[in-house]
Amino acid sequence: MINSEYIPKCHITNSNGLFPKKNGKVQPTSILLSSSVLKPTNAVNKSSQQKFETLHITHQDNITTITMNRPQRKNAFSLQMFNELELALDDAAADNSVFTVLTGAGDYFTSGNDLNNALQNPSEIKEEKFDLRRFVRKFIDFPKPLVAVVNGPAIGIGATILGLMDLVYASDKASFNTPFIKLGLCPEACSSYTFPKIMGFTKATEVLLFNKILTAQEACDLGLVTEVFPGSTFQQDVRARLKDYASLPKNSLAFSKQLIRGLEKEKLYAVCDAECDLLAKMVTSEEAMNAIIQFFQKKARL
Repeated sequence: MINSEYIPKCHITNSNGLFPKKNGKVQPTSILLSSSVLKPTNAVNKSSQQKFETLHITHQDNITTITMNRPQRKNAFSLQMFNELELALDDAAADNSVFTVLTGAGDYFTSGNDLNNALQNPSEIKEEKFDLRRFVRKFIDFPKPLVAVVNGPAIGIGATILGLMDLVYASDKASFNTPFIKLGLCPEACSSYTFPKIMGFTKATEVLLFNKILTAQEACDLGLVTEVFPGSTFQQDVRARLKDYASLPKNSLAFSKQLIRGLEKEKLYAVCDAECDLLAKMVTSEEAMNAIIQFFQKKARL
């Protein structure tokens, strides 16, 4: 879930040393998300009626649209945005809309995990009550059709979560990038299961293990994307399509989705657990630490 596309250069160095050391060694939790965020925790204890700061929510034409709204950060996932998206999905599941749309503000769908998350210590992360397992389960359990409107690059968890969507519409300006292995990490958001099922094993291997970056058309040809639209008319074309779909019977759509998706829920839970267990081990490994440091150093030279 690390964002390999957008890393603020101001985080590369500072006079006090960005990466704290002990006995001459860089401390794992100062570089990567603590393994504590990968363990089950209690639900986020915040009002679902709060004013969202990282999301923009609209309700129109029987459609709830959740827009990731950090365009200045290319919609990178801060811990706050992870938590707010959980709450927004809970609200959308309970409202009167026919289905829910997830999209991004500006030129990016999302650039993945904000590296500021990786620079927090475990106590700060725990205070945010972020739990990757719980976050992914919100998508697995969502009762209505869930539609991704991918307006630009989708990186890291922004790409892997698409395997849990019911429809994925993409602009021809979109691309799909899963840079986990080059950072010493592993796939997440059930992509180790959904991507091979959608694309086939060899194509999924190329994407997840060897960081093949897909164009929108390539992603469509592989089945990850439902349809590609011209960037110049993307929003209008998709809105017209979705407005038409929103006139369909709500209960019939929801029940039919459960027929299609319901039998796989236990499998997806197990996959998510396995991914999080492995990621918890890998984030503190020397291999991952070295990969992250090298990546920061490379970015600093640009």
